[in-house]
This record gives sequence, C-alpha cells and structure tokens, in this order.
Amino acid sequence: MEEPLKVSREDIAALIRDKYQGNAPDEALAVDITRLIDGEPLAYVIGWIPFLSLRIRLDSRPLIPRPETEYWTNELLTHLREKFGTQPFRLLDLCAGSGAIGLAVLKEFPEAHVYFADLMPEHVAQIELNIQENNLDASRVEICGSDLFNSFPSSWTEPFDVIATNPPYIPEDRTLDKSVTNFEPLEALFSGSSGLSVITRIAQEAPMRLTPEGELWIECDIENIGTAKTLLDAYGAQHSDIRTDQYGRPRFVVSYYP
Repeated sequence: MEEPLKVSREDIAALIRDKYQGNAPDEALAVDITRLIDGEPLAYVIGWIPFLSLRIRLDSRPLIPRPETEYWTNELLTHLREKFGTQPFRLLDLCAGSGAIGLAVLKEFPEAHVYFADLMPEHVAQIELNIQENNLDASRVEICGSDLFNSFPSSWTEPFDVIATNPPYIPEDRTLDKSVTNFEPLEALFSGSSGLSVITRIAQEAPMRLTPEGELWIECDIENIGTAKTLLDAYGAQHSDIRTDQYGRPRFVVSYYP
C-alpha cells in the first residue's frame, strides 16, 4: 500500500504495531490512515497510549495524556515514596480524564487509596475500564462525576493528603492545532479568557480539602504559571514552587499547605 504523504512512516508503523500487533488487515488499515490524514490524533486511532508502566485506553475520548504530564507524574511518584514510604495515604486525581495520574499512583503504592473526580460521566466509566485494563486493585479506588469539588459523594468527608491535577488551563482565545481542537475535549483544554478560571477555583477550595501538611500538584500553562502560583499562595498555600518539565519549561506547581 502506498503511504499517504501526510502520514509519516513512523505513525503507520506505530499503528500497525500497537493496534494490530503487527498484522493489520488492508481495509482496516486504510480506514485508520484516512483518520490520520483527517487530523485525528494517533493515540485515538490506536485506542490507547502508554503512560509510565500503564496502558491507558482512550475509548471515551478524554484528553490524551502528554509526555509533560507523564514526566511530572513520575516526579510525584518519587516524592510520594520519600514522603510516605509504606504508610497509607489518600490521593485525589482531580479533572481525572483517563485517570492516568491516579492510576500510576494506585499501581505503585499498594497502601494508597486513590480518588478520581471528573466532570464528564463517560470519563468515569473510562477510569473504571482502565483499572481493569491494568489489573489494578479496584477496592482502593473511589470515582465520582463532579464539577471539581462540587458534587463529591457524602462519603468523601476525610481530607486528602495529596491532590494531583491536570486541569483546563489554556486561555480561550489561543489558537491550537486543529488536530487538538477538532478531536480532543475542549472542556479539558480551555479555561476562560485568562486560562485561570478553573485553577482559581481549585486554589480557593484546596486548603479545605487537604490534610495538614497536604500538597497540591497542578499542571499549568507556561505563560500564566507565575500568576497561578500567586493565586495558590494567596488562597492559602504556605508556599508554592514552580517546577520545570523534561524540556526545561515551567510546567507545574507544587503547593504546600500548613
């Protein structure tokens, strides 16, 4: 089959390897290549994406986990080992989407109890599917559909030791590639004119949802991350640190609470 000029050999090879285990029927492959030509992200066409040691399925079309998120999640895992060791702790994956962040914690820490919250009901089902896909312990998981903290179950009364979140943070007037805006969920990308609407709400609520010496790990836009840090400190963080991603760009904030 002739390879369309708009699709790279690398993408076709990844598609055949990861979706068809090396043996793609010609008709199915042609359909998938057309999807790629139309701009659909490779991860959606394949149906899953690797994230650390996990296989994250994307059936419900959540935001595709990015390498930058994978990087800081790995930083989080290292920190949790140092802070908690083998002690139990409670972590909330807020704006969870596919659940990749919280599932990475669930896999690495058999003593952790992980909570997931996302606005979209279809992503709640996706998280459940990804727990099964990765043979993880569902008994240490609770999941709810919630607009941030607004609709938590009445049983979620205890504070969390850590909140980890990749919220919407892009200013709504910013132009993104069509492969993003035509296919990925806009509600997981854009957050008001400044990009800070959701982060502001998280900053306001986090102090009431965290244990003493609790922490918030939050991904931010590199252009407004300084303002995000200021907001987090203004609303009750004892102090906050801006951290860089693997490319040396300011990408996430860690806030520490009294």
